[in-house]
Amino acid sequence: MTLFINNEVVAKVLTMPDTIAALEKSYRALADQDAVCRPRIDIQIPTKDPKKIYQWGTMEGGSTGGYFAIRMKSDVIYEQEYNGAVTQEKYCVRPDRWCGLIFLTSTENAEPLALINDGVLQHMRVGADGGIGVKYMSREDSAVVGMLGSGGMARTFLEAYCIVRPIKRVKVYSRNPENRRRYADDMSRRLNIEVTAVDSPREAARGVDILSTCTDSIVPTIEAAWLEPGMHVVNLGPHEISAEVAAHFDVKVQQGLEGLPLPESNGFRKGIGGSLGAFVMGSEEQQKRLPRATRNLKLGEWPVYTDVLSGAKPGRTRADQITHYRTIGNWGVQFSSVGGLVYRKAKAAGLGRELPTEWFLQDIRN
Repeated sequence: MTLFINNEVVAKVLTMPDTIAALEKSYRALADQDAVCRPRIDIQIPTKDPKKIYQWGTMEGGSTGGYFAIRMKSDVIYEQEYNGAVTQEKYCVRPDRWCGLIFLTSTENAEPLALINDGVLQHMRVGADGGIGVKYMSREDSAVVGMLGSGGMARTFLEAYCIVRPIKRVKVYSRNPENRRRYADDMSRRLNIEVTAVDSPREAARGVDILSTCTDSIVPTIEAAWLEPGMHVVNLGPHEISAEVAAHFDVKVQQGLEGLPLPESNGFRKGIGGSLGAFVMGSEEQQKRLPRATRNLKLGEWPVYTDVLSGAKPGRTRADQITHYRTIGNWGVQFSSVGGLVYRKAKAAGLGRELPTEWFLQDIRN
């Protein structure tokens, strides 16, 4: 039987410590050449609404551990400006609905094992990755977090930080006052720590050990003047950190390599909106409607996480260094490792909806 595993089941079986452990194991497999993944690539198609674009995105990966996964997203995307901040919004069918699926298969016999809603798993694996960076890059006595953003990612990021460091106090800022107050109340109760909503991003960044930006902004969210000695910086989106800010980091590490070895052309663009690379179509006029080009920080010379883990490259060596861990790269193998974990735990617990595997097979050679 092939399992359909929804977000409710994922939330029941997936814990943050297990997610962190699964990701670290997969990164060691990458270092040992026992795992492989393909960078995210999107396809963007103009819609009838000149302000909106259809976007299909996929990333994939697998390992000798037995699992392969492709993560698939179907979105209508558009840009929105609020109080000077530009964000990329998205939906499927209607606002407040989204479509993201993980198709998990066996690398031993090619069997389709599961279809998994990606919402909870996505938040958990990204938060866990941020936690891994904090584990290896921040000062061991880091206790105060400044959080920019109050959405689902900001919640799992903070949960992961609390697992790897003795977090005691958090200051959170987001553009919506009610959202940041709700975040402060919820996370205070959930994690049994002090979480306070503040009225500006500058206040959230002042005097913290870990500065974490978890937003959907396509423009920088942190200013260089906010950085302090000994601070560790984490970002979610590829555009939240500017080159000016990065120049102040003493130690910079990226999770993995996400280079796209395709040259730009009329049919393939890099760095538009939130996409690292996208195949595009349409007339010249239609292509003008594509999300604006954004300046993505170049990562080519940064060491990757496995370099630091193996000792090939140094991580933090002094308490006063400003360090940065960029949670970009290796996405495909993240979904295969965490997706495989969810599948095993759901199957052992008798959870998920069974679908006949024969539905996915055919007697015509493709």
